[in-house]
Amino acid sequence: MTLKILRIGTRGSPLALAQTKMVEKALAAAHPDLTIQKIIIKTSGDWNPADGEKKLSETEGGKGLFAREIEKALQGGSIDCAVHSMKDMPSFLPDGLALDHVLARGDVRDAFICHNFKTLQDLPKGAVVGTSSARRQSIILSQRPDIKIVPLRGNVQTRLDKLAAGQVEATYLAMAGLSRLSITGDFIHPLGIGEMLPACGQGIVAIETRASDEATRSLLNAIHHHVTGRCGLAERAALQTLDGSCHTPIGAHARIVDGRMMLTVMVASEDGKDVFEESVEMPAPDIKTAIMLGKTVGQKLKDSMPPRILH
Repeated sequence: MTLKILRIGTRGSPLALAQTKMVEKALAAAHPDLTIQKIIIKTSGDWNPADGEKKLSETEGGKGLFAREIEKALQGGSIDCAVHSMKDMPSFLPDGLALDHVLARGDVRDAFICHNFKTLQDLPKGAVVGTSSARRQSIILSQRPDIKIVPLRGNVQTRLDKLAAGQVEATYLAMAGLSRLSITGDFIHPLGIGEMLPACGQGIVAIETRASDEATRSLLNAIHHHVTGRCGLAERAALQTLDGSCHTPIGAHARIVDGRMMLTVMVASEDGKDVFEESVEMPAPDIKTAIMLGKTVGQKLKDSMPPRILH
């Protein structure tokens, strides 16, 4: 069966639409005769000013809020696939869905966003930093326990507007998102991976499908980036082994260089006082081995830390 029309589900935020456009462009190049329909779906995770500021970890559903309604549409057959930021996806998917098609990874780094200071260390004592990420909060507090962390919700531009309005002294954003939105400025200070380990799947545009939908999956095979795919699988396998949620500060980054994969995974306490990290390097693996590598690193971490860190 050959599909002539592909219905793509996406959130309606500027970043989600920019990433969906990337997928559309790649598909149009690979399948010139394909008609693509973009279907915008509002999700529970889309920030509403009336809801106030709240950490995702304090919101029922956590990361799944960004995907729940889109996945229902996918399961119900009203869309054929869905475009997501892989870092926003929960550890485990609903039965029958797959997240194994990706575009080439973008800039994996986080950035310190601040108009008046260039680094976290430059901030005055007790400065207010806005973030709703448990991972970023933990890393910030491990370096500057005096910093006051407040939740900061909304899309990229909304958070930048709040920063400009003085609601917080600084915040953190993913470089990939800033790049895809063509946002630049001297208030953006990229961080090395060693300074802030990225979230699992950060910088990866992922496409979710029904696992049984061979026609759609065949179309997507033409645009799948295999190296990024293996890195994403290793990171998600570690996350799944740790049973990580948005409640748990977890970072994970896999990369393949000169035929070898390096995987680093970090778990920390919310207050940043305890940080556990494991790294491993091996010849670039196939899909099955990449998953096993992630599971192995995740289990080593799980065995080395007090149970309270994950609960």
